[in-house]
Amino acid sequence: MQRARFVTRVLKPAIWLGALVPAARLAWGAWTGDLGDEPVETIQRTTGLSTLVLLLCTLAVTPLRRISGVAELIRVRRLLGLFAFFYASLHAFSYFVFDQALSASEIARDVVKHPWVTVGFTAFVLLVPLAVTSTNGWIRRLGGRRWARLHRLIYPVAVLGVLHFLWLVKKDHREPLLYGAVLLALLGLRVLVRRPLVKRSSRRVQAPDLPAARAES
Repeated sequence: MQRARFVTRVLKPAIWLGALVPAARLAWGAWTGDLGDEPVETIQRTTGLSTLVLLLCTLAVTPLRRISGVAELIRVRRLLGLFAFFYASLHAFSYFVFDQALSASEIARDVVKHPWVTVGFTAFVLLVPLAVTSTNGWIRRLGGRRWARLHRLIYPVAVLGVLHFLWLVKKDHREPLLYGAVLLALLGLRVLVRRPLVKRSSRRVQAPDLPAARAES
């Protein structure tokens, strides 16, 4: 009970506050006219990095709860996944509106022509069904096994997100490579850390709060 209370009353509010900071900074910068010399680039970089960070945080939940034995951590996974989709939507919206002026033909041409746009667009498309089916109602409709298979799409989404960042950067690749290293480490931990959770009550915790972008295998 103490752990569940901590997750609900402390950890979740902290995630809300932390996850909303980038959006709040962009909103304040837009209001004050302080988004730098390239405001569109600032918006796209901030929303893109926020998406990637939140995807990695979502992927970190399962290894962390397996290592710690704190089953209640599952309660924050859906929240992290939905925030990742929120920033991915802002990132895509800024591209559709500011870069392509909502021209479907220009968007299609750009997706075909540039690999970094192709992988970024694909990652966003794959995220949509994960966000839509993140509710408990969809878990019941699809059934746990099919729902879990669908939400394994988070892995190609994360890989495509790192590739999008890597191919987008023209010169210094250290930052996208760092994100790639973190992703590889998280995937490796998932394979290595297979021990069961300590508490049997974890089964009661897991079902109600599965994430927008993750599922147990």
